[in-house]
Amino acid sequence: MTPTEWLVAGVLGLVEGVTEFLPVSSTGHLIVAGDWLGFTGPRAKTFEIFIQLGAICAIAVIYRARFVGAARSLGREPASRRFLTNLALGFLPAAAVGFLIHGWIKQHLFTPSVVAWAFIAGGLVMLGIERWKPPSRIADAADITPGIAFGVGLAQMLALVPGVSRSGATIMGGYALGLSRTAATEFSFFLAVPVIAAAAGYDLLKSLDVLTPADTAFFAAGFLVAFASAFIVVKAFLRYVAHHSFVVFAWYRIGFGVFLLWLAARLTPAVL
Repeated sequence: MTPTEWLVAGVLGLVEGVTEFLPVSSTGHLIVAGDWLGFTGPRAKTFEIFIQLGAICAIAVIYRARFVGAARSLGREPASRRFLTNLALGFLPAAAVGFLIHGWIKQHLFTPSVVAWAFIAGGLVMLGIERWKPPSRIADAADITPGIAFGVGLAQMLALVPGVSRSGATIMGGYALGLSRTAATEFSFFLAVPVIAAAAGYDLLKSLDVLTPADTAFFAAGFLVAFASAFIVVKAFLRYVAHHSFVVFAWYRIGFGVFLLWLAARLTPAVL
């Protein structure tokens, strides 16, 4: 690996790990960071998909007892069946719609301009929900009903637009539907495992022709950085949401979106 490749792998791996589970859009940040680093094209897209698996592995390790326990006791524990049923209900809406329009989304929406407007819109929605202060009826992710799980899945469809944020859509969707901030955040983490694993696996299978054995070290470096940074961020974020609102993330989204629009206007006015 060249020094430039080490830099790209480290920066993008860190961006992915830090932003994947925060309500700020990892895809949006990766698009922008990739443009700034000059790392674009099919190989870059495949790399960005691959390092998402590193972030997902962090969730799998942190919650390994929950996932393994649910799988082992599926046949005898109603709570385990409800947990896995809720994951399926949350997974299906975005999976079905994403499968149908995946190609169109990648062709038309993966641009810095779309990301910027999605950042701003998402921030405004978050401010609106926080101002509303929906009553929390469910304090623990284990008590989520199938109806709420499906509602979160519908909210997750919004995240098919890059810049909206899968975590932002699912967390705020769950919060608006009556989950506590902590319960909404944990369910978003759980739901990320099947959603991102399926999306990443599908994309990687279609992208195998752009990879070579020489890419192994580069991809592995990004994967490990994404895993380590996501592991730290997930634990810190859970502690944060237990005592704070999401307002700071809303203003960050709005500010960053405005900055991107300003930057796009300076560089290529026609993009707006």
